[in-house]
Amino acid sequence: GASGNISVRVGERTYMSPTGVSLGELRAQELSVMAADGTQLGGLRASKEYPLHAAMYAKDPEAGAVIHLHSAQAMAASCLPPASERSALPPVTPYLVMRVGRVPHVGYAPPGSVELGEELSRVEGLFHGALLANHGLIVTGRDMDQALDRAVEVEEACRLYVQLFGAPARWLSDDDVAVLTERHGTPW
Repeated sequence: GASGNISVRVGERTYMSPTGVSLGELRAQELSVMAADGTQLGGLRASKEYPLHAAMYAKDPEAGAVIHLHSAQAMAASCLPPASERSALPPVTPYLVMRVGRVPHVGYAPPGSVELGEELSRVEGLFHGALLANHGLIVTGRDMDQALDRAVEVEEACRLYVQLFGAPARWLSDDDVAVLTERHGTPW
């Protein structure tokens, strides 16, 4: 669909929303079934974003679900310079730090390209969400519920970042972030 795509990993298979199907109207029998090597095993034609999802699963081995969205606030924030070398978003709220952790900036590559997955793979360290330059957000979760919670949290942090961009804002201090990441086990 035009709004983004979702996938769930079960063992060696990934079940993904197919190309051209609205997420709001998606039925289980329409899901694309993908093998670990990227071969389509069944369902409707796979989304062109499969390489991006595969790269995200490789970055977060505990992930059971991936959501990629072209949501308005994430699209806007993805067009801004990254807040720091480690994260596209500053630690705007404790909830972003606790539920998602850092949200790295992934350099631009055309949507659906192998290069986009490669750009994501080049980001160092563990992360559960990222902003794709001029393209939106991608998040993981142990299941679809957690991935959705993280997508909502990133979208809200993007909204705040866009509203505050260039203003003298107070972000959480390094000490604040350290306490939260240690307590909640999120990467920053």
